[in-house]
Amino acid sequence: MSEEQRKILEMLVSGKITIDDAERLLGALSSGQSTGETGKTKVKYLRVVVEPDLGDEKGERVNVRVPLKLIRAGLKLASFIPKDAQTKVNEALNEKGINLDFSQIKAEDLDELVEQLNDLTVDVEGKEKVRVFCE
Repeated sequence: MSEEQRKILEMLVSGKITIDDAERLLGALSSGQSTGETGKTKVKYLRVVVEPDLGDEKGERVNVRVPLKLIRAGLKLASFIPKDAQTKVNEALNEKGINLDFSQIKAEDLDELVEQLNDLTVDVEGKEKVRVFCE
């Protein structure tokens, strides 16, 4: 066992990181990647993890792993939506305050978005932690 692996396991035991964090770090070590180099390595999944607060025993854990191939396929399928339907969708989104045109999203935009979302952490009213990252 390497020194880096030992340190990761020690952080896990002491509660400084979660099991998911340890898994991700150990995976990065075994594949020779450093964490946060999404621009240099091809990421395969977008992951969203919701963890309850440490003192909350009733809180539920959510762990969603979405293949980026699925998201890219969805973007390609959006190009088959008829123009008049796209217009209606865009109008409905605008009414809800979302200024987004799916016909303008390209695969390169998705890659940039994934890089920007990597290691995003949000505290929800101090009760749970939401993390978004790539692997």
